[in-house]
Amino acid sequence: EVQLVESGGGLVQPGGSLRLSCLASGIAFGHYFGTMGWVRQAPGKGLEWVGSLSNYDGTTTYKDSMKDRFTISRNSAENTLYLQMNSLKPDDTAVYYCEVGRSRGQGTQVTVSS
Repeated sequence: EVQLVESGGGLVQPGGSLRLSCLASGIAFGHYFGTMGWVRQAPGKGLEWVGSLSNYDGTTTYKDSMKDRFTISRNSAENTLYLQMNSLKPDDTAVYYCEVGRSRGQGTQVTVSS
């Protein structure tokens, strides 16, 4: 069973940065060739796709509103997926979830506010 644990969320001022981490167990990134990524859910809204990374060739894709500010990467040796978020805006306030295949973590709260 794949288990995903996100961390790194918190309160940040507009324009600030955060790096979220997602530690995976029950799966070896080195032997997984599918897709990983991040989604988020803002208060009162549905899930929103943030971006994805192909663990086959490392290519990444992002939602247009985030592609110049967010970066997804992974450390296969540590079975960890990352989301680097820069130039954060209040609209980025949400619970962020990582996904590996069909598995999703419990989420980490990101609040962007002055």
